[in-house]
Amino acid sequence: VQLQASGGGLVQAGGSLTLSCAVSGDIFSIHAMAWFRQAPSKKRELVAGFTSGGSTNYTDSVKGRFTISSDSVKNTVYLQMNSLKPEDTAVYYCAAAAGTEWWGQGTLVTVSS
Repeated sequence: VQLQASGGGLVQAGGSLTLSCAVSGDIFSIHAMAWFRQAPSKKRELVAGFTSGGSTNYTDSVKGRFTISSDSVKNTVYLQMNSLKPEDTAVYYCAAAAGTEWWGQGTLVTVSS
């Protein structure tokens, strides 16, 4: 499984960004997808994820502001981020669970106040 994340950038507080994660390889082995983030000097944390069974979860700090979705035709997972806050500044990673964990390269999101 290969994951290619994109869409990061600089945005003002209150703005929006959409991250994309293009998925390729043995996609039929994937049973869960997620977005993680890691801010400077902090541990990597789960932001949002979903399973092939249809369950979706979000970390409390992004509930109501972020939405994870997927496009099975484009084999892409998205993270729509609205009402961004400076504390959302981090490197964002997409990840897939398929027997083992697969990680894409990070994409930097910077939210200015």
